[in-house]
Amino acid sequence: MTATAPVRDTVVTPAPRTPSRKRRFASLPYLLAIPAILALLAGMGYPLVWQVINSFREYGLAQQFGQAPTFVGLANYTSLLTDTTFWAVLLKSVAFMAVTASATMVAGISLALLMKSIPSWSRIALQVALLLAWAMPIVAQMTVWNWLINDRNGVLNYVLTLLPGVDLTGYNWLVDPWSFFGVASVIITWASVPFVALSVYAGLTQVSDEVKEAAQLDGAGGFDMLRRITMPILRPILVILLLLQFIWDLRVYAQIELLQGFGARGGRYDLLGTYIYGLGVGQGDFGVAAAAAMIVLLVTIALSWGYVRALLKEDSA
Repeated sequence: MTATAPVRDTVVTPAPRTPSRKRRFASLPYLLAIPAILALLAGMGYPLVWQVINSFREYGLAQQFGQAPTFVGLANYTSLLTDTTFWAVLLKSVAFMAVTASATMVAGISLALLMKSIPSWSRIALQVALLLAWAMPIVAQMTVWNWLINDRNGVLNYVLTLLPGVDLTGYNWLVDPWSFFGVASVIITWASVPFVALSVYAGLTQVSDEVKEAAQLDGAGGFDMLRRITMPILRPILVILLLLQFIWDLRVYAQIELLQGFGARGGRYDLLGTYIYGLGVGQGDFGVAAAAAMIVLLVTIALSWGYVRALLKEDSA
């Protein structure tokens, strides 16, 4: 018999690990975000810090001519929060924001669905019209709207007067606060609808045809398909659009200021934007104006916090 050689245990040394492509490029998104973050800090960091500091100081006309500002603590915030005028303007601004944002979303979604169902030539014509309306400068927009609602020779009064039993000859839409904000809401909605319509239409083009066909085979009608399939798929886009409309409509300034220039002025016609401008530039009380701006910032954060929290949950999941 031949003896077999004993089998020796061989220890296999693992090869040195090489960094995977995933690890190698894990930090790339953060590096790419650095330029944008620096640009935001440069463009918004200084004004924000200036506003925060001045909201705790007395900064009026005397400080603009060289007198050192004095620290007053929470006095600016106290004077605002105990002022009934500020609360009236805040409530008007929130109500205005809710009305215009809701109307914008309904009109924008409706136009997007219309563009999805009409022939290509009419869809292109509608998209061009929406782009032209959206690209029009605010001053040009307001000039056209002033021609439409002018109390002496406006097109709106002329057309409505043609209706039986209606006589709006010489009626000024910008004197009564209700009609003033009604006109303002129509203007803001008209200017914002193109962005919502085109964004929702872009989302509609991404809805899979296979999903639609499967729903039709299951007996889903047009409304059921819209409610149960299309809208849930578009929900992230709709939430972002609604959040943006809330922020933009809460801070609206230029259109209200120009409408006040066309018609009447006063606290009854103010929203937060014109109210803060009047405190700072009009009355020279930049400390109180800065405090009001900080309160608006807190309201904006409160409105958007729900969406930000949902984003953080999705990112952690």
